[in-house]
Amino acid sequence: MSGIRPQDAATQQFVDHRELLFSIVYNMLGSVADTEDVLQETWLSWVPRAGGDGGAPIDNPRAYLVRTAVNHALARRAALTRRKETYVGQWLPEPVVTPLDEGAEHVERTESFSMALLVVLETLSPLERAVFVLHEAFGFAYTEIAEMLDRNPTAVRQVAHRAREHVRARRTRYPADPRRRREATDRFLTAALGGDLDALMSVLAPDVTLWTDGGGKGPAVSLHPVHGRDAVAGLFIEVASTRPPGLAVRYRRVNGDPSAVLFVGDAPFAVLVLDLAPGGEQICGIYSVTNPDKLSGAR
Repeated sequence: MSGIRPQDAATQQFVDHRELLFSIVYNMLGSVADTEDVLQETWLSWVPRAGGDGGAPIDNPRAYLVRTAVNHALARRAALTRRKETYVGQWLPEPVVTPLDEGAEHVERTESFSMALLVVLETLSPLERAVFVLHEAFGFAYTEIAEMLDRNPTAVRQVAHRAREHVRARRTRYPADPRRRREATDRFLTAALGGDLDALMSVLAPDVTLWTDGGGKGPAVSLHPVHGRDAVAGLFIEVASTRPPGLAVRYRRVNGDPSAVLFVGDAPFAVLVLDLAPGGEQICGIYSVTNPDKLSGAR
């Protein structure tokens, strides 16, 4: 490091950890825009401290950066919760869209939690969610998390147990095979866009739930979750008759899962994520994001 200015070294250390920080904060917030704001705040906190402000050297930049980002994210969470209180209709996490053949350099970002799990995490308290994300997704020890959050390790362990039980009660762990997910998505889109009610009924599980997030700016078939195969199929048959001309389907990874992005021309129209029931043959959850503010990264 001889000859390198402290500010340059600090910048490189931040860049080296940026993807990790993005993934942690995004899983805590479910918003790409807010995550980017938190990373900016983390950067502004980091550079003066690591770039030579006269304080003691930072022995573990990774731990320092994660702690700073997590605490900025917890502060941001309160503002995000207030915005959601006035949000039009259902709020879904902003999808992280990447190519199907994405390279290993972005692996940390593509390992974000699935859309289905992120929806469940919205029911946790900010502290529960932070502990769950740090321990379950990124493997931080309870002692490390306690230091980040200025909490007692025993208390952090109790929070983690409470969060884990809450998630387990609402989300059965079923890692769907990517090939089966793609096949189910193909069958669903062929039936839904073609207005084939029988085919649609066969691919939907009896207890399927549909979530649609238009934010008052994009099309959304319901302001509330829709439950049951008959109701969900009926809505998609109605949608098929009013779909915009020139609608094209392109496959991408959404939060790491093979999913569909619908385009009208070059503009993303909707991100569609399907959750499969155990067995991988039928769809138990459909997440449709059409709010244009959440589709800027879907090209």
